[in-house]
Amino acid sequence: MNKLSAAIIALGVLAPGMALADSIDGDWCSPDNKLRVSIQGPDIVTPGGHRIKGDYDRHAFSYVVPASEPGAGKKAEMVLRGEYAMQFLAGPVVPTDQMWRRCSKETS
Repeated sequence: MNKLSAAIIALGVLAPGMALADSIDGDWCSPDNKLRVSIQGPDIVTPGGHRIKGDYDRHAFSYVVPASEPGAGKKAEMVLRGEYAMQFLAGPVVPTDQMWRRCSKETS
């Protein structure tokens, strides 16, 4: 097998994992670990624990804050800033421009 063939095979093996890391989907934790959101496509579990739909883009997400949460009726906006960083651009729930990180895997 030549070097080019090996590189193509390696890229094919690595590419699916790289694509998953390049999206806002996943579990995100606030800097103090007190708040958490979970995004899967247009579905989100908000910091208050509500499962709702929002406006999904591979690198951004926004939603209207549910009635029983702080900032109800206002728009919360988030944008991916790297594989492990997400920024709240506007958010009645958290300070504007707050950087969140992917939550570490919980172990039992």
